[in-house]
Amino acid sequence: MSEHRPASIRSYRHEDRQQIESLWRRIHPDAPAWNIPEHDIERKMSVQPELFLVACVQERVVGTVMAGFDGHRGWIHLLAVAPEHRRVGIGSALMQAAEHGLIVVGCSKVNLQVREGNEAVVRFYRRLGYDVEPRVSLGKRIGEA
Repeated sequence: MSEHRPASIRSYRHEDRQQIESLWRRIHPDAPAWNIPEHDIERKMSVQPELFLVACVQERVVGTVMAGFDGHRGWIHLLAVAPEHRRVGIGSALMQAAEHGLIVVGCSKVNLQVREGNEAVVRFYRRLGYDVEPRVSLGKRIGEA
């Protein structure tokens, strides 16, 4: 782990793009083919861009989270923290900032999904107060990625 420096949390800026794409490819090397970082960023910038947050240490992007509210539930997507910056509170700070942003837009409940078998990430979210809920997650690809 690198020397701990405090991270600042702020909204995405266009100049962050390359660093974020690189971070996501590094953190999620087995992401599904439809999760192309360039497309994910473009789509998010068209819907509630203020809820696309980055964590920076000395102007270097070390973490991200996307949040969104559809009027019924809030959702968290693409929480990612560079491995060398983990376990110093950056993921928790990103989640706190995302939750705050969701509260501001009127959200009272937030959901997120974790890939089956990723128990370390489930433990992380449980420490933040999230519970595993008895649900079946369904999905269907429509249109193009």
